[in-house]
Amino acid sequence: MTSGAGSGGGGISACPAKDQTRMTIERMEAERQARRKAMSDRRVERAEEEQRNLAAGNPGDVDFIGLVRKWREAHVGPKQSRPQPRTDRHPKICICVRKRPVTDKERKKHDHDSVTVLTPDSACIHSCKLRVDGITKYIDHSTFRFDYAFDETEDTEAVYVNAALPLIHFICEGKGGRATVFAYGQTGSGKTYTMGGIQSMAVSDLFSLLESNENASCNSDNTFITVSFFELYGGRIQDLLNNREKLKLLEDAKGEIVVTGLEEFEANDTAELMELIDTGNKNRTTHATEANDTSSRSHAVCQIVLRDKSSSKLRGKLSLVDLAGSERGSDTKSHNRQRRTESSEINKSLLALKECIRALDSNGRGNSTHVPYRASKLTLILKDCFTSNMAKSTMITTVSPGASSADHTLNSLRYADRIKEKKVKPAEKIDSSLKSPSSKQPTGARSKSPTRPSRKEETNSKNHIENSREKDSVDDLEILHASLRGQRGEIASVENDDVAELHRTVAHILDEEECLLNMHMMSIQENAELLTEEGRLLNSVSSDQIVDYDIDAYASRLSEILDRKSQLIYALKEKMDYFKSQLKKEEELSRKVPALPGF
Repeated sequence: MTSGAGSGGGGISACPAKDQTRMTIERMEAERQARRKAMSDRRVERAEEEQRNLAAGNPGDVDFIGLVRKWREAHVGPKQSRPQPRTDRHPKICICVRKRPVTDKERKKHDHDSVTVLTPDSACIHSCKLRVDGITKYIDHSTFRFDYAFDETEDTEAVYVNAALPLIHFICEGKGGRATVFAYGQTGSGKTYTMGGIQSMAVSDLFSLLESNENASCNSDNTFITVSFFELYGGRIQDLLNNREKLKLLEDAKGEIVVTGLEEFEANDTAELMELIDTGNKNRTTHATEANDTSSRSHAVCQIVLRDKSSSKLRGKLSLVDLAGSERGSDTKSHNRQRRTESSEINKSLLALKECIRALDSNGRGNSTHVPYRASKLTLILKDCFTSNMAKSTMITTVSPGASSADHTLNSLRYADRIKEKKVKPAEKIDSSLKSPSSKQPTGARSKSPTRPSRKEETNSKNHIENSREKDSVDDLEILHASLRGQRGEIASVENDDVAELHRTVAHILDEEECLLNMHMMSIQENAELLTEEGRLLNSVSSDQIVDYDIDAYASRLSEILDRKSQLIYALKEKMDYFKSQLKKEEELSRKVPALPGF
């Protein structure tokens, strides 16, 4: 033992090393356990975070909500106070955005908040995305800056005081100012709700300002107020204060636009004026959608006019325009032609409106580049609100906060953002005021639109507009789509040509539909008259009391009646065949256009 101990010179021998494979297995097992624990902890954290989100009224994807929250922590500071609005410095074009709160319906769908308003003038859209691996989540942030931005905590009064009240002061100066307030946005974004509040406050302040302007040229002693309310739906104009009576849009020899048959009502106080406006709102065309049970399918235009009591001269005009839901302007997948036609008309009118408002802010620096007012009936009716030197406009863009609406929200804000781009110069500045009524109507009386011409003038106007509007409208559509092509790039030029052709075809279908219906009605009336005459003719030869009759005269007249009936049937059939060919063309174009262009 002694010799064995000393033979190695080092005493006791070393223990054998562990097997490397065994060590690797133990390490992998430890890492697996660590991952499992981390995943378990993360599940607990996600569950707790989800409960916190639910308690905060913002349910949805925890990862995306976390990414949005981190962005807000990095970019959102203390809420800045909004400067007091100056009525004398209100811009010619004022663009503002309003975000509504998350609704209960969105919470049930776990649709989280994806819009951040950076008061007083910015808004950011957080679009949820997945990388190409289909797993990794990230957020695409798009920030826009406007004149004003209102978050979900600010009420309609804040929007009104900053964006609309200066316009009320503007028209009450009595200098013939034209003020227009547009409400634009996706269905369900609070657009009509916002406009309703603005209507109520504007009416109240309007009478208050007139009563307080005792020494001014425009006050309650020398000024009276009238209101008209109509909608543009599917290419048709309907009077919302006169049993939805169909109206015609004509143009006289001086180039002034006339809405013939439009009823105007005089109002003496706030209650009377609000009652008329409420009646108009109730008569609007609506349709239930997934986002809203009463989605607006039309552009509604409420026009409040201030006139001099003695001369009926225009002192000021306020147009409150509640636009149709913006998402309808990009819908080509509708199940029927009526919805597709609505979408095409809305799309065209919103594109034209953007170009016209952009021109309003160009100040006419000697440039007479044409602006496409005739591209849609909406912009044609509001022409004086764009061309007058005394014109100001406010665009209120309402947005939904839900992540599922992010694409529509982004589209709405891009539309509002492009309005401020000063790339389009205005047309000639023609101050085309409304014609004054020949005599003042009694208090509260119903009156025809002061712009209605005489029968002879109306006939001349009708001939004038029928001969020139079609060509001018086509030219304006070309200008409109040239501008759109420039914004979208040459890559989309072929697709844009199809869109332009679709817009032209739909507009033509609407005109042809009216002509067909009128022809059918006249054919029925004439056929009824011919049938009555046939009865008398037959009685003249077959009655028991008739002994002597002229059978040659009977045969001759019956032949003439039958020939006339054949002519009526042939003309109506020819018109019907042409109309059907246009419907087929629209259907083919709708299939070629995957989606109408954004704004």
